[in-house]
Amino acid sequence: MSGHSKWNNIKRKKEATDAVKGKVFTKIGREITVCVKEGGADPNNNSKLRDLIAKAKASNVPNDNIDRVIKKAAGSDDKNSYETMVYEGYGPSGVAVIVECLTDNKNRTAGDVRHYFDKFGGNLGTTGCVSFMFTQKGFVILENTGIDEDTVMEDCFEFGGDDLTVNEETIEIECAPENLHALREGMTSKGYNVLSADAEQVPSTYTTLTDEDSIKKMELLLEHLEDNDDVQNVYHNWETND
Repeated sequence: MSGHSKWNNIKRKKEATDAVKGKVFTKIGREITVCVKEGGADPNNNSKLRDLIAKAKASNVPNDNIDRVIKKAAGSDDKNSYETMVYEGYGPSGVAVIVECLTDNKNRTAGDVRHYFDKFGGNLGTTGCVSFMFTQKGFVILENTGIDEDTVMEDCFEFGGDDLTVNEETIEIECAPENLHALREGMTSKGYNVLSADAEQVPSTYTTLTDEDSIKKMELLLEHLEDNDDVQNVYHNWETND
């Protein structure tokens, strides 16, 4: 479970930063737009859209805002559709970084991402230069209302869950990415309050920074990446002491 703890700390820091900067809905809105254009505006027939709506609600996005984005995407004939781009590189002292983007202008996004890496002591690499150090895993987070751990374990295994981590306020279930939707739907049907369901890139090894300058630059690199509207997710293997 110790590996989970490291990753939980990284995720909490990322989510807290996003919340402070008010970027959550901008990023989810882009995902919803792409999802609607690819699979339609009816969440009953578009399981990915159902997941994104749940994600938006878990992030306290008002229902009116969600409906507005769905309707706009469904009725839009805008040719400037978003494209998925993934950048890999190294932060200060060799910290591995993966940056996932949704952009309508690849040149702008690539220029921005490269600038951040160069400015804060890192360097943008080629595809595959760090991704081999990460494994994609699904995580479903439940509200911990004092429910029996054995019961949760039995229920989550029924829907494809692989591992369970119980915290004071939440229960984290790990699964294969392809089981993520079925696990979220299944646990919801059992009456659990699902707070989030996402696929994440989890590092297999971690890098510790001890130099104050490197720590400051790494913080600034992550801050600028996460503050960019084109950037959807940032994953890294920096292990902090807190």
